[in-house]
Amino acid sequence: MNQNVPPEDLPDAWQRVGQRMDAQSWPTHALYVVATPIGNLGDLTLRAWQALDRADVIAAEDTRASRTLMDVWGITTPLIAVHRHNEAAAAGAIVERLQAGQRVALVSDAGSPAVSDPGGRVVQAVHAAGLKVVPLPGPSAVIAALMSTGVTNDHSPGFVFAGFAPTKSLARQRWIRTWTQLPAATVFYEAPHRILASLQDLLEVLGPDRQIALARELTKRFEEIASMPLAQAQTWLKADAHREQGEYVVIVHPLEPVETTELDLEGGAAIDAWLDALLESVSVRDAARIAAKATGLPRDTLYGRALARKPSK
Repeated sequence: MNQNVPPEDLPDAWQRVGQRMDAQSWPTHALYVVATPIGNLGDLTLRAWQALDRADVIAAEDTRASRTLMDVWGITTPLIAVHRHNEAAAAGAIVERLQAGQRVALVSDAGSPAVSDPGGRVVQAVHAAGLKVVPLPGPSAVIAALMSTGVTNDHSPGFVFAGFAPTKSLARQRWIRTWTQLPAATVFYEAPHRILASLQDLLEVLGPDRQIALARELTKRFEEIASMPLAQAQTWLKADAHREQGEYVVIVHPLEPVETTELDLEGGAAIDAWLDALLESVSVRDAARIAAKATGLPRDTLYGRALARKPSK
């Protein structure tokens, strides 16, 4: 209960909220793409609540999971299943509903539809039919993780969302090399039964000094958020058996920018020559370590530079 509103005034407050919702535009012939809670059912926005309640039908990734949310919020709108295995066929049926003047709400099990969740094909089909798509933003594990770790800031605001990591180690290592060379934080999802293996691959590819952040069970009862160098990550994970449970958001910090005074054109060329020579006989990690001792430059920076120069097999 809002401590600033006396109990006797709560009905008036809700009435004002209701009036504001009624005054908003709720077009027909439209697909409402609705973000839903990622854990805490109280995180559904008022606008999302009203859109789901006003829709003629809700297209849900898993109707059983979505029914729990709808029951909590008193939403009785019928549910239909739209998931990865039937999305192409379901998209056509949804377009037909919209053309008939209906409002259709699209939800995934949690978070934002069409963002590492089913829904993208439906949205594309609706656009292709010349019909309206209305996004209703809300809970996002990616944004929640970035908010809670401080990885991005005014001086380094960039990040890339890479979705889910590959399940096989060699593919995952290649994937890590590709994404983490960008001058921005890399954010990805990982399942609890693969988090230990992913941390090992991150360590092998990026070295022990690269900083990461781990966000587990966001918005849920056992939410946990931690930042550390990769050298400490597996120890942190093994320190509590519960940490191999629950979905993870993993954030790899960007490489520290190198000051132009440290790597001018002449100096940079000299360092690259050092690294090329070292890479003929030692690993990327050892090349970075030796070059760091010789130049006084950050090992993490030199590791990234050496990794980029390592000849492809």
